[in-house]
Amino acid sequence: MAGPAVLEDLLRTEAPYVLGALVRRFGRFEAAEDAVQEALLDASVQWARDGIPENPRSWLTRISYRRMVDLLRTEQAAHRRELQVGIAEVVTPAGPAAASDDSLTLLLLCCHPALSRTSQVALTLRAVGGLTTTEIAHAYGVSETTMGTRISRAKQTLRKAGARFTPPGEGEREERVGAVLDVLYLVFNEGYTATAGTELGRVDLAHEAIRLTRMLRRIAPDQPEVAGLLALMLLTETRRPARTAPDLGLVPLAEQDRTRWDRALLDEGVAVLEEVWGAGEPGPFLLQAAIAAVHARAESPADTDWREILGLYLLLERTLPTAPVRLGRVVAAAQAFGPVVGLRLLDELDAEHGLAGDPLTAQRFLAVRAHLLDQRRDPSAAPQFRAAAELTANEAERDYLLRRADQARVIVDS
Repeated sequence: MAGPAVLEDLLRTEAPYVLGALVRRFGRFEAAEDAVQEALLDASVQWARDGIPENPRSWLTRISYRRMVDLLRTEQAAHRRELQVGIAEVVTPAGPAAASDDSLTLLLLCCHPALSRTSQVALTLRAVGGLTTTEIAHAYGVSETTMGTRISRAKQTLRKAGARFTPPGEGEREERVGAVLDVLYLVFNEGYTATAGTELGRVDLAHEAIRLTRMLRRIAPDQPEVAGLLALMLLTETRRPARTAPDLGLVPLAEQDRTRWDRALLDEGVAVLEEVWGAGEPGPFLLQAAIAAVHARAESPADTDWREILGLYLLLERTLPTAPVRLGRVVAAAQAFGPVVGLRLLDELDAEHGLAGDPLTAQRFLAVRAHLLDQRRDPSAAPQFRAAAELTANEAERDYLLRRADQARVIVDS
């Protein structure tokens, strides 16, 4: 019998496929989500007691259809024809779940033009990415209550607008791809470094984001930013095997054993980048992929061309002037010209843009400052490391920062 963790992972994996099938069939997102949630609750009880069925997705789809029919029966009589079709499909299910993958279709559907970009991303992260409201809130630097309200209002906006989730046409699909890229990027980031928990990352989310981005590239092969995002994911994911050690936990990039990097992912990422690089003005994802490629090509940390990385960050900041990008430029400047230059730039950018007060980057701001101070053997590095550790709910990341604080204190004491 499967344990609670295995059961939870399975339900989380299958939910988007089932939701996509219901949305495609009925065109009613909010009702479909309610129906799927009820089916998941049933499964969590019944499967824990009786074991996981042979085809979990078919089981969930069948129960979700039944719940959907029950929900729609409470609405006006205009739905009767749709209900009868749904009942027929429930009574005579077509065996195993369809081979078609509705996950990418659902991503496009959730990025409806009636919603703002922020609402599109939040809603699709919840429905397709499988992220909790807490995780999405962390990604946006807002409270869980605020994000819950935002997601709820997004659903209300769709309902009031009379929006029906039908597959978008070619022209409309092009407009929605930008929102989908943002969604996949955030899902991958959560998979690479989890918001909270004992594990540094969540492999399932990272691999799902990569899988969906590969699919998106197949249907939008002429969009360089899609290729850029795929390359960025691949070149970042290649480091995962070397990011942790049994006795040390998190291993930073400069200390990783690069022979443990996934060479297949690295080669694929470089090939994807080279295929589209130079075809036009690079966008944010292509530039980030180019930065990742400089790291990937370096045989050792000492071989890294930090001046090239700094130049790429300057280009990136022009198209994506965000706090994380500015902090990346600080790190590159410090590596290229020394910690004094890095600290001076960090203070300048903080004074101009309020990096320390940005909820998205307050923790990383403190961590960057701590590392630069530590390079100068400054005694204030240790408290900065501890302050950064207090702002993360990821235990692996917290342990690493506290370990660095202890090491900095030992150096000062000695």
